[in-house]
Amino acid sequence: MIEIRKISKTYAKGEAEVRALREVSIKIEAGEFVAIMGASGSGKSTLMHLMGLLDRPDSGSYMLGGKDVTGLSDDELAATRNRLIGFVFQQFHLLPRMTALENVELPLIYAGNRHLKDKAFDKLKDVGLESRTRHRPNEMSGGQQQRVAVARALVNDPLIIMADEPTGNLDSKSKEEIMAILKQLNEQGKTLIIVTHEDEISRYARRVIRMRDGEIISDELNRAERTDRKPAADAKPADETLNKAEKFSRRAEFVDYMRQALSAMATHKLRTFLSVLGILIGVAAVVAMLAIGQGAQETISKQLSSLGSNLLLIMPGSTRLHGVATGTGAFTRFTFEDIDAIKKLSDEVSRVSASVQGKGQVVYGNKNWNTTVDGQGLDYPEMRASVPDIGRYFNEKEMRSREKVAVIGRTVVRELFGDENPVGKNIKINLLNFKVIGILPEKGASGWRDQDDTIVIPVTTAMYRVFGKDYIDTISVEVKEAGQIEQAQEDIRKLIIKQHRLTTKDQQDSFQIRDMSEFKNMLTSTTKTMSLLLGSIAAISLLVGGIGIMNIMLVSVTERTREIGLRKAIGARNVDIMIQFLIEAALIAFIGGIAGVVLGAGISSLIAAVAGWAVKLSAFSVALATGFSLAIGVLFGSWPAHQASQLNPIEALRYE
Repeated sequence: MIEIRKISKTYAKGEAEVRALREVSIKIEAGEFVAIMGASGSGKSTLMHLMGLLDRPDSGSYMLGGKDVTGLSDDELAATRNRLIGFVFQQFHLLPRMTALENVELPLIYAGNRHLKDKAFDKLKDVGLESRTRHRPNEMSGGQQQRVAVARALVNDPLIIMADEPTGNLDSKSKEEIMAILKQLNEQGKTLIIVTHEDEISRYARRVIRMRDGEIISDELNRAERTDRKPAADAKPADETLNKAEKFSRRAEFVDYMRQALSAMATHKLRTFLSVLGILIGVAAVVAMLAIGQGAQETISKQLSSLGSNLLLIMPGSTRLHGVATGTGAFTRFTFEDIDAIKKLSDEVSRVSASVQGKGQVVYGNKNWNTTVDGQGLDYPEMRASVPDIGRYFNEKEMRSREKVAVIGRTVVRELFGDENPVGKNIKINLLNFKVIGILPEKGASGWRDQDDTIVIPVTTAMYRVFGKDYIDTISVEVKEAGQIEQAQEDIRKLIIKQHRLTTKDQQDSFQIRDMSEFKNMLTSTTKTMSLLLGSIAAISLLVGGIGIMNIMLVSVTERTREIGLRKAIGARNVDIMIQFLIEAALIAFIGGIAGVVLGAGISSLIAAVAGWAVKLSAFSVALATGFSLAIGVLFGSWPAHQASQLNPIEALRYE
């Protein structure tokens, strides 16, 4: 079954080299019980580790079941160990956070045979521990722990059992119990290789190999006449098992990876909490910052909607006398003739509205309020997103007849009417009676001005009945397409120059045309930039949380080095170890992400309540923060996971 030909192994310790094995050759038949003996440093454990595929020789060949296994990949070696070899270690190497049953199940998980977990209970029963299946290692004696290790070694029905000083940490009674179990296994046909330095243990073996300084000095039978132990009738040949192991493609199920990760996290609660805390703070910052940024953007968007789209604002300028401006509107004054002329530019212009503005003292009952009075044209509601949401806007007939009707803002409603419906009521504006016919939609504050503190009346009424003007203060023009704004601006400029017969000298200061879309774009761009800046600052904190995860996971790899070595010894492949650590990192990040979303939403609500800021928590920001945190966990967990997966099994088992 086992044939080793001239294998050598040298270990480097600093600058010095230690030759653990020197061209050792050995052959072990199926069903044998072999004891390898020697003083400390003789090479006996190294020989067993090489035979158990936990390490690779520097030179020589190793035939297992008639096939050379020295060239197998790490995954093929792991599969072979899982299917063909069972290990019993001096230090037991039981995972402390798992029960006896869960420890025995581990080889089944890595063989993809978790559905056969009843076998784990049967093996514990075989070693007399059926009543201790739910106990953890620290709740059992040394002998009981070693019996759990024996059950774990047997759960996949391996052909070879390798025991490295299996009784070294046991009392006399436990030694006898363990050796009785091992002897019985050999009698059932298992090939048994045991490393020991105790003569009383070697007496159980039929063959004793003695080593010194990395060489075999004797190979003797324990009895005068050799009686080879043959494998059991139902045992599978080693070559058949090895062939299946080489083709081994099944892996642990995702649910098993998840259970292992959750178990590790639960065992190290403080470490897990600190890792989660780093991600939690980062995600909460991202969610809160994005909520504030999006809230500000939405608020500004609402305010900008009142400016209309593709809007040009034509304002009178001021003439200059000896280099001094004489005041706005002192030279060019717009009239309804200008409105009619601009409307004729129908290829470019869709709506035109005249505007006259002033202050007015408004009285209702025993309440009065000073507010802005806007005289506007018929197209004003559509141009400025000001269609009344209660009542109506004035019509063309009321405009022509200069009716005293008014549409009022929400601030005026609150100050004069409270909870009373103002539609149909009469108010006084500068001592003139006006009938309220509608209420403007709420727009909020814009800078220092409250956009809801206004009253809109027909522009003709404002000019001739309220303010006594025969001219228009400003003209609003809505251009059909954004691409026509520059052309419309130029055409309107030429038209006004022609209408008012302006000289070249007067054209510069007598009026001005403002493109409000540029103002809107500037504010929108500024808001987006601020949102991006806030999100970037928050993302930095999330990045710091990710670095924290990487640091914690690297510490975890160091702390769990022996655990990793054990998992590899019982059949875990590199990818199994890597996936488990990646899932741990991802779980930490995901839990931190969910908690961070909740905290970020709470912070946003608190800011909205205390500071009065507008905040908006969108599904996109929640998904972005959670997804980004998960990506951070996987990204920063990948390096520690890779480091863990590349550990050499025997070096990891020896780690102190």
